[in-house]
Amino acid sequence: MAAKIKKGDQVQVLTGKDKGKRGEVLRVLPEDNRAVVQGINIVKRHTKPRGAGQEGGIVEKEATIDLSNLSLLDPKSGKPTRVGFKVLEDGKKVRVARPSGEVIDA
Repeated sequence: MAAKIKKGDQVQVLTGKDKGKRGEVLRVLPEDNRAVVQGINIVKRHTKPRGAGQEGGIVEKEATIDLSNLSLLDPKSGKPTRVGFKVLEDGKKVRVARPSGEVIDA
């Protein structure tokens, strides 16, 4: 199935502790149906020092979030939207925002 959310997309969180927050998708894990979003689902990890380059301590980083809890933002209105697909005249398949009909892929 085609991916409705891709790296670099602007999304909004629909449920959970970060509900309503917006961010950019940094990574998508399609086999796990999860994504990493900048500034969302921050967790603390206790890390050991590794060699000379990295210090130990408590590090805050983004954890994955399920794709079902994310909604793509409409490029026209900036609101969360459902995503559809459309085949253009040149044969290219693009993502489309359902309410506005705006093409998401440039």
